[in-house]
Amino acid sequence: MQEQPTSVPPHFHRLPNQRWQIYSPQTQQAEQFAAEIGLSPLLAQVLINRGIDSVKEVQGFIEPESLVLPAPMDEFPDLAASVKLLREAISGGQKIAICGDYDADGMTSTALLLRALRALGANVDYAIPSRMREGYGINDRIVEEFHSEGVALILTVDNGIAAYGPVARARELGVKVIITDHHDLPPKLPPADAILNPKLIAESSPYRGLAGVGVAYVLAITLAQDMQKVGGLVNPLLELFTLGTIADLAPLTGVNRRWVKRGLRLLPHSQLAGVQALIQVAGVQPGSAESPSILNSKTKTQNSLKPEDIGFRLGPRINAVGRLADPQIVIELLTTDDRELALKNAMQCEQINQRRQELCQEIEQEAIAWCEERAIDLQQERVLVVVQPGWHHGVIGIVASRLVERYGVPVFIGTFEDEAVGAVPPCPPAKIVRGSARGIPEFNVFDGLNFCADLLTKFGGHKAAGGFSMPADNLEQFRTQLSIFANQCLQPEHLKPLVSVDVRADLAEISLDLYRQIDALEPCGIENKAPVFWTPNVCITEQKIVGKGGHVKLTATQDGKVSASVKAIAWRWGEYFPLPRRVDIAYRLRENSFNGKTSVELELFGVRLPASVASSRPPMFGKVEFDYCDRTYSCSLSPAGSIEELRIRNSQGQVLAVAPGQNIGLLGNCRKDAREVDVSLPFFENLIQTAKHALGI
Repeated sequence: MQEQPTSVPPHFHRLPNQRWQIYSPQTQQAEQFAAEIGLSPLLAQVLINRGIDSVKEVQGFIEPESLVLPAPMDEFPDLAASVKLLREAISGGQKIAICGDYDADGMTSTALLLRALRALGANVDYAIPSRMREGYGINDRIVEEFHSEGVALILTVDNGIAAYGPVARARELGVKVIITDHHDLPPKLPPADAILNPKLIAESSPYRGLAGVGVAYVLAITLAQDMQKVGGLVNPLLELFTLGTIADLAPLTGVNRRWVKRGLRLLPHSQLAGVQALIQVAGVQPGSAESPSILNSKTKTQNSLKPEDIGFRLGPRINAVGRLADPQIVIELLTTDDRELALKNAMQCEQINQRRQELCQEIEQEAIAWCEERAIDLQQERVLVVVQPGWHHGVIGIVASRLVERYGVPVFIGTFEDEAVGAVPPCPPAKIVRGSARGIPEFNVFDGLNFCADLLTKFGGHKAAGGFSMPADNLEQFRTQLSIFANQCLQPEHLKPLVSVDVRADLAEISLDLYRQIDALEPCGIENKAPVFWTPNVCITEQKIVGKGGHVKLTATQDGKVSASVKAIAWRWGEYFPLPRRVDIAYRLRENSFNGKTSVELELFGVRLPASVASSRPPMFGKVEFDYCDRTYSCSLSPAGSIEELRIRNSQGQVLAVAPGQNIGLLGNCRKDAREVDVSLPFFENLIQTAKHALGI
């Protein structure tokens, strides 16, 4: 055993720094359950993991249309008042203005209500604040502009719940306001005429998880029903609801699950010229397989899209426009009936998305280089704050998500900009920081921003993500204050990306039939995640780098009663290439169609070194052998005074001794001559984790 040198030796493999959380197998229950519902025991275990363990619950899950839903009027206290205000404005010919947002949820919400209100005879227009100049949400400028144009009723979508000042200004000017939003509630609600927000209704309500586009859909359909003009409206609006709900990462539970399942079947045969064009440009191919018969279900999924078609293909093309260009491109795309114009706008979305991908890659590389150069102690800081000049703040939220995947801590990323508003020549504009944040399960982003509210000019968001701005002079204090908050809610064991694994599978069990059974669990997404399987001790027989993003394409082979090999892809794992020959893998299944042939592949999410142990339950203080970096070691827990010390021995007789919770270990052939080494270095840290895994601790 040698201390890790400054240059990484050829046999050393850098692996993702992950923590695996594997559900406890309920083998007997899963097999019995599988027989009752007609699914693979693997997927029966997945349902058990989701809290579904009775035939009745499965019926409601597989066929959400069978559930009886409460009427929206009974759930949203201000829905009746909102419908009344809109009916009066429409019948009186008054001008209605929608204030939207520049993300996919906000743009689909805006398009949905424009289509609905125009179909119902309203005089309606819209405005979306500039991401670059104004940031998120309705503001005083928009209110004043609407008033000067004779607007009588403002309708916010996907924003407004925290806009106390602009809403109060609208009321002063005699303009009525309906807020439709889904973001977290501020301490003081704006003085609007009506507020529709699922955060204001019971947590048990099936409407609780609606995104902004979901609230807009409820309002539009309820208004159309009240006016007895529903005919022809439902399906086009349902398509927009489905696009926005999935793109905004809303939970696919409650009414979202029911309506998204309907919408996914409509989208391949869309009535909207813009959606048809977007599907064409993105190259999305609807699935043609039918799901197996579950509990005698007659539900068909033929020619249905999958949530990932929206989440990874259509949604990013919509979002890219809001991040880098004029949202009007998307609003026009989703409201036009002109196929030629729709195709032109869809092509613009494609080009802008390509630019978005390039920017994300550039900023991600620069952010990683900055972090590595500073060697930030994340165990101490427990949060990563990265702010640099020249970054496009329209895409830094995506980069924040990638940094969370890499470092396993909450990430607050920003860029310096000039705040020209209020600057009087010759005084130069003040520098501000504008940024985005992404969290981990144990960290609430909105609470973290609120903890630093005294330093921020503006902020908003929810548990998983947020946005903020502040004077540049506050940056260091912001970094310190966030670290204090992070240390209050995060423990050291939380500071690794979490891989949540459902069930162990042999590669011989991976088949198209299993993949198609997963259709019964669709739509999968937030709060109904697609099944994650794991297989221990597979052999990586082939691997290579593909694509501009540095993806690793590989073949995984497992020996056993039935040997099996399966192709796999690991997105953006180029820095971990080549992977060790022997690894444990965690993955989802994906369909691959090429040259008319369809096969199932693995999409890797997790990888770790396997433990080659002689016994699954080693005796106390017994020795266990394991392989690490193509070398064989032995390890044991040995008494050292009043503690148990981990000792790892290599084939040359050198021993690494580490006491619990210590960052310094002893390395040598005997204790008297041993030297101190830093066991937090990657080589030693991974070696120790592998030894612990081998010992079952």
